[in-house]
Amino acid sequence: MKKTLKKIASQLHLWLGISSGLVVFVVALSGCLLVFEDELEPVINKQFHVVNVVDGQPRLPLDVLQRNVARQFPGKKITRISFEPGADRTVVFGLKSGKKEKDIFSVAVNPYTGQIAGTRQENDAFFHVVLQLHRYLCLEETGKVITGISCVMFLVIMITGLVLWWPNRKNRKQRFTVKWGAKFKRLNWDLHAVFGFYTLPIVFIIAATGLVWSYKWVNNMIYITFDGKPQQKREAPANISLVPASQGTLEKIFTETNHQLPNPGRILMTIPESDSISITVSKADDHAAISNIVNFLYFGKNDARLISKRLYASETRGMKVRRLVYPIHTGSLLGWPTKIIAFLAALIAATLPVTGIIIWLGKKTKSKKTPVRAVGARRRAAKSKIVVEG
Repeated sequence: MKKTLKKIASQLHLWLGISSGLVVFVVALSGCLLVFEDELEPVINKQFHVVNVVDGQPRLPLDVLQRNVARQFPGKKITRISFEPGADRTVVFGLKSGKKEKDIFSVAVNPYTGQIAGTRQENDAFFHVVLQLHRYLCLEETGKVITGISCVMFLVIMITGLVLWWPNRKNRKQRFTVKWGAKFKRLNWDLHAVFGFYTLPIVFIIAATGLVWSYKWVNNMIYITFDGKPQQKREAPANISLVPASQGTLEKIFTETNHQLPNPGRILMTIPESDSISITVSKADDHAAISNIVNFLYFGKNDARLISKRLYASETRGMKVRRLVYPIHTGSLLGWPTKIIAFLAALIAATLPVTGIIIWLGKKTKSKKTPVRAVGARRRAAKSKIVVEG
């Protein structure tokens, strides 16, 4: 029974690994980079994100910055404004640059001088390309299907790998330690099996949470399990103000947001094209024990009046659990410690298809040599028999 189970596990592990190996390698390696996106982005594109701060220099009103951007880029509508915590960070305006919602042209503005610090097409930004590679292999919906199927395969590969790894009395020590001084073949096997075992729980969780983006039914299962119903569509409330747009609306909204939510955190202001919908402002809570805690405020587009709130504390259990999926998947749940763990686990996961292929090729080469050796042995035995009989 055990031999049959291991044989089945071995075949599944081998052929699913060969089928999904390249995709797993690409997704895991790109995931390593995405773990530290928030830390690397302002380093890679410093001019776009960071400005020099002069002591005592006041920040210009947000509406002044908005008019400067609108004047320099006529014909493009501002759809969002983002603010990173920190006095030395630019204010980034997102302008719609195409027919699709994802076609965003970003303009970074120095909040103290009003000068344009940099511009870029978001679809061409480094980490956006890495994310597209991670989720879609840069193949859009086709790539999403491929990564989703490969993710399921990888989960099965990990389970079958654990079955094949499971030690007995004779090889228990070998299963838990890497023999660094061994020959390449043995060392490669240890790197695959031993490192695979130690990282299995973390990589399994990362892969399993990744299914939320691949399959809508997985996402809905979270809400059905914890709320008893599928995810409810959330929309910004109507903009009920009938008064004409007043001066300084955006600055008033920004000030009121920080008054309502005094904690530090990234602010994203979403400005709808329609005047009938209110402005949505989200603010992350960097003081929270875990990441991805976000509160929402809704303001009148003309008078900056606070219409309603959607605070994290009042969210459903399903929404709170769904909020946890992203930081668990990226390793940002508890900050640097979990990020480092996720980075190392993803890096090792990227090596598993490589070491696995080497193991397979080694066995394949050995199986080809074995019959030749057997024939040679039979010939030598026959010759010795003739000599004896002669």
